[in-house]
Amino acid sequence: MKIKDLRVYLTKPGVGRTWVFVEIETDNGIVGVGESTNAGGGGALIVGRAYELLKNDITGADFSDGLVGQDPEHIDRIWHQVYRRFGTLGSRGLATTLCSGIDMALWDIKGKALDRPVYNLLGGPLRDRVHLYSHVAPADNIAECVADAKRQVRLGYTALKLDPFAPEMAKKHRRYIDGKISAQAEEHADNLMTELRKAVGPNIELMIDAHGNFDLPTATRLCNRMLKHNLTWFEEPLQPEGNEALRQLKSNTDMPLCIGERKYTRWDFLPILEQGLVNYIMPDICWTGGITEMRKIAILAETYYVPVTPHDASGAFNVITGAHTMMTVPNFYRLEMSDHSVKAYNSVITKPLDIRDGYLHLSDRPGLGYDLNHDFIKANPDPEWERSHSR
Repeated sequence: MKIKDLRVYLTKPGVGRTWVFVEIETDNGIVGVGESTNAGGGGALIVGRAYELLKNDITGADFSDGLVGQDPEHIDRIWHQVYRRFGTLGSRGLATTLCSGIDMALWDIKGKALDRPVYNLLGGPLRDRVHLYSHVAPADNIAECVADAKRQVRLGYTALKLDPFAPEMAKKHRRYIDGKISAQAEEHADNLMTELRKAVGPNIELMIDAHGNFDLPTATRLCNRMLKHNLTWFEEPLQPEGNEALRQLKSNTDMPLCIGERKYTRWDFLPILEQGLVNYIMPDICWTGGITEMRKIAILAETYYVPVTPHDASGAFNVITGAHTMMTVPNFYRLEMSDHSVKAYNSVITKPLDIRDGYLHLSDRPGLGYDLNHDFIKANPDPEWERSHSR
């Protein structure tokens, strides 16, 4: 069996972001699917173009072996080939995102070739379903946010996340400027969390996502102020480069901390785990290198007794591949998704996700168990990608 083709698709599913999917086809007709959705800054267009470069050899360029003609069963070797190809650009980020979609598609191919679901190829399931957490909104309207939380609790979700600082900080979303927040916005966030806790009661888990927007004194103050709300974690209080700042924060608060969507490999997570800087880690399977790297990170975290809770700011195969991987991981907490995005998830796949009572139930269909809905993708292309390919 050899790789015959690589195809990339950029689609606008109506959730504000472009989703990036990749298909790898073999010479015996098996097609594997992966996802490399990248948020913000035109990253989806960069990833899409880079995939086109990976399809075939580039004549006269170092480290430029294409995927066509290779054996799709050589998953680890292909992962390292793609990761090392862009080493002088910095393999974290771009290269790991490219690895992600390819890796998912290769595992999908392997499962389809063997007529077994991917989670069975990873050692077999440790559980029969995957626990989820969801997002509540809008943060700028306390009454509406509380109503949304109550609605989702009625659906069976028992853990909910939000950014209560978003009414002021959304314009700085992950764009660190001065690390500050106004007293009024801080008070709003506190009031919102108070009302949410009152509405859902003590047994529903609540988490805060700060999107890395704060400096050390602000993050310390906010973490300590939010302790009264009995949170599962405070996520990304600081920018991802600041391991020393994270150490100082950890030593000055009892708030459980979670980071990891912008840490990309086992090498990035090792010092975080060694130094005991966080209580949870949340690698993104679309950015960290796919199923192969997510499992290696999870195994590393298991030795430190740190739970893994995959990040999801992307599309259906982010959720699907995260679920297959977490079916086999003992130190799994929950898989991120958004109930607000379920319609969009289902629009890009040929069978709907089976979400019941706050859990995702995977089938025993071979591979990842889902294929792309090409009719939807063709009807909803990313307009900039379509323009650049119509010339």
